Parts: sequence; structure tokens; C-alpha cells
Amino acid sequence: MSDREFVLDYERSQRLGFGEAIFCAQKTPAQLEAILGDANKRNASMLLTRIEPAKFDELSESTRSALDYDARSQTAFLNAPEKKTELTAPVAIVTAGTSDAVPAYEAQRTLEFNQVASAMYFDVGVAGLWRLLDRIDDIRQHRILIAVAGMDAALPSVLGGLFAGPIFAVPTSTGYGAARGGETALAACLTSCAPGVTVCNIDNGYGAACAALRVVQQLDRK
Repeated sequence: MSDREFVLDYERSQRLGFGEAIFCAQKTPAQLEAILGDANKRNASMLLTRIEPAKFDELSESTRSALDYDARSQTAFLNAPEKKTELTAPVAIVTAGTSDAVPAYEAQRTLEFNQVASAMYFDVGVAGLWRLLDRIDDIRQHRILIAVAGMDAALPSVLGGLFAGPIFAVPTSTGYGAARGGETALAACLTSCAPGVTVCNIDNGYGAACAALRVVQQLDRK
């Protein structure tokens, strides 16, 4: 029996259409080195999420040089597949404010790793509704929407009345005291009066992107 601390899912892409991802937040650099070493032996592609710059810097130089690291999203690619060229991005990622950028970039990078293009629309929150209305025609050109918002998380509800396609809301931990680390935003999304908005966990851009990937695959089969 193996005494390794991990068992990687190398067949996930065959089953689900998107690959294995490694959540790095509670893993030590030594554990990450072992996981990436195993993946490299198989020439496997791997997405790393929640790898903060300080932890990335603790990895060996050879490991760091093998990774495509992006500090904005705290993600890294190992042996990433070649990018596909798409005329129109099927997914729009919309944020209420610049403070919601990290989960939005995490979603974008997850889609990129899985060869799906996305378009970003930043800082269109409801505190200045004209900002959203100025961009809504562009947003409607996409098939799927990921709405990222903190504070009162009103943006997903507003978009739920303006956008016809699937919407995945990502409440964020952005906000002052009563925001409670995103719990208020999560509750607001879950109690939205806009029908059909699907809600992901707090700051879970990765989860929203995977939900979008499932929809993209079904649309592509038609």
C-alpha cells in the first residue's frame, strides 16, 4: 500500500471534461512539491488554486520555473494545454468592484486552463447602476455569466433580471463588519428574488468556473 499523503485524479478530464485541480491553501510546500513531482512524471496537466505568492516563493527554483504562476488569481498551471482560438468567449465574468478581483481572476484562469475563453467586466456594481447599463449589451453577447460581488451582493440579482443565460453568483468576502466575511453576501445571493441564479460558495471563483464548464460542454454537444 502506498504511504503517500495524496491520490491524484488523473482521469477526471475523461469523466467530467475538466481536469484535476490542487487546492494549495492548507498544503505545505513539501506536499506541493511531491504532488507536482508525481504529475510531472506522468506529463500530466495540473491546475493549482489558492497558492499565495509567499507559498509560491517557498517552492524550489526548478518547480517554480515549471509553473505558469499568476499572482492576481493565486493560481498556477503545470503542463497547461495549448490555448484554443475562439472568436467569441462563451463566458462573461462580471465583478461588482475591483475588490472582488481575486475570485474573478481565479474563475478566468480556471476557464483558461480548461481551454475556454472568457471576457472580464470589472467594477459594474449597483452603487453606480449606469456602469452596468453601459456594458449590458456587451455582456449579453456571451452565453454564460459569472457574477462576482461582495458587500450586499446585489449585482447577481440585478443581472438575473437582465441576462437570459445561466448565471453563477460568487459572493465574496469583501465588505465592512456586518459583511461577516462574505456571509451576508452569500445569504443575499441565496435569497435573491431573481429566479434561476445559481450560487457558489464565498470567494469560490474556481467552483463557478467549473459550473460554467459543465454548461459549455452541454451547449457544445448540440
